[in-house]
Amino acid sequence: MGAAAGGAAGGAAVAAAAIANAIKASGAIVKLEPQEFIRILNKAENPLIVYAYSKVFFSIKHKYLTSYRGLFFYAESSTPLSLPGRTEKVVAKNIWIPS
Repeated sequence: MGAAAGGAAGGAAVAAAAIANAIKASGAIVKLEPQEFIRILNKAENPLIVYAYSKVFFSIKHKYLTSYRGLFFYAESSTPLSLPGRTEKVVAKNIWIPS
């Protein structure tokens, strides 16, 4: 194996370790359908969400993240969600979820 191939393999291992550490640090992240995400928000007394959107060609992807009972919940939607009035929203530049 050449030095370049070894370096690429090492870089991939470092990236995989970084993802594993991100998952450990953040805990479990549960991906939900938008209507289930709203259901979780309705259960919370004073829900706080992190919101971000991204544009891909001619479409927009709205991303939402919240915590409830020690778990993180994440949802994506092509249209903005109708959030409960008591929801506090923090707008972020991006939301990255480890895969």
